[in-house]
Parts: sequence; structure tokens; C-alpha cells
Amino acid sequence: MAPVNTERVRKVCVVGASGKLGRYMVRQALERGYEVVGVCRERSVPKLAEFEGRMTVVPGPTNDPEVIRRAVAGCDGVLTVLVPWGVRQYASGTAQSVLDHARPGARLVFSCGWHITRDGKDSYSRMFLALVWLAARLAKLVRAVEIDDQVEACRRVFASDTRWTVVRGSNLEEGESQGLPVWSRHVGDPVLASNLTRRVDFALFMVEALTDDTLVREAPAIVGRLTPSALAHSGGLHDHA
Repeated sequence: MAPVNTERVRKVCVVGASGKLGRYMVRQALERGYEVVGVCRERSVPKLAEFEGRMTVVPGPTNDPEVIRRAVAGCDGVLTVLVPWGVRQYASGTAQSVLDHARPGARLVFSCGWHITRDGKDSYSRMFLALVWLAARLAKLVRAVEIDDQVEACRRVFASDTRWTVVRGSNLEEGESQGLPVWSRHVGDPVLASNLTRRVDFALFMVEALTDDTLVREAPAIVGRLTPSALAHSGGLHDHA
């Protein structure tokens, strides 16, 4: 990625700050010297204890428009984890609240999975499609997760006229950073075949996207920089596959 005019990003909101990905993004944003505001459910605030005194926390549901309005006020960028909790349109409500209340011109970066497609040109294996179908039905049956709502959330982002990026993640693992992931516009590209990214590097890609104008209105699918497919098809040298 080529950073662009980093001076214009000074204050960043992390929506979903208490989760694993959210905490990585908070840490990396603070390391870059950004003023950070985090949003998470009230019961999850203790998960942000390591950042006490270094960030502002706005407790509340991330799909609450008033919570988001207060949190994103004055922010140059908003990093949003689109988590499809429950069956009350949590992901789409979160996305819509960010789209409605972020200041005009702010950089909006959203996270989701590979199952999201922007233009229908992604190529998925039968096994992948079967697993997504099964997971969606079982999760909805027990009223735990609404995967279809994450699809709706991204549809709303894609249709907006904001400066958005939707980062589509592969399977995730913990571990030390391997550097900035490589990406492709379409799942099915050989560079993505390894289907694995370090969670810390997913966060790195999200934070870096704030200052990369080449990613405005792109939906990059990412994979770990040092995975076999990335090394075989990009030489491990390029951030854009």
C-alpha cells in the first residue's frame, strides 16, 4: 500500500474495540499517535483496561445510532468490525449508524469475511459455500449469529457515497505479525489459496487503509504475507496482488 497524506488522520474511532481484532486496531492506532475513541458493549469495557488513560471509551451497543453519533464526532477515520451478533440486524444497524453519522469525507474501513462479494465475480469452492450455508442456518436457528445481516451491512456500505473500504478476511490465527497482508479484488485468485491471515495483520491492514486512497471504494480480500500462496504468487514483495 502507498500511504497518502497521513497528516489528515488524527482522530480515529474503533467500533467493536473490545474484541480481539478491535484491541489490535486500538493498539496499532495508538502506536501511530492517533487519538482513539472506542465503542463496545458496556459489559465488555473491562477488556480495554490495558488502554486506560490512553483512549476514550463510549459504552453501548454498536448498532445504537446515538452511541455511534457521539463516538464518531470529530473523527477523521472510523474502523468498524461488522459482527453479526444475534438476530436483530446488529451488523447492518452498526454499518448504517456509521454511514449516517461519520463526518463527510471521513475514511470508513469495515471488516467482514470472504463470503461477502461486491460484484459477484468471486469464485468459491463447493465446500466453502456449503459451510457458509450450514453455519448461517445453524447460527440463526439458535439465534446466535445472523450471517445474512453481514451481507446486508456490506450492501449498504457498497451503495453509499462515502470514502469506504471493506476488508474481507480469510481464516484467522494468532501469532506474531508477518507484515502487511497481500490482497486481491476477488476470492479465487491463486494468491489467496492459503486462506489464512494473522489476526494482528488483519488489524494492520485495516489501520493502514485509513491513509491509502488507492483502497477507497475497494473490497480487498486478504491473505497472510508469508503464507505459501502469497509467496508463490506475489513473491512476498507486493501488498496488492
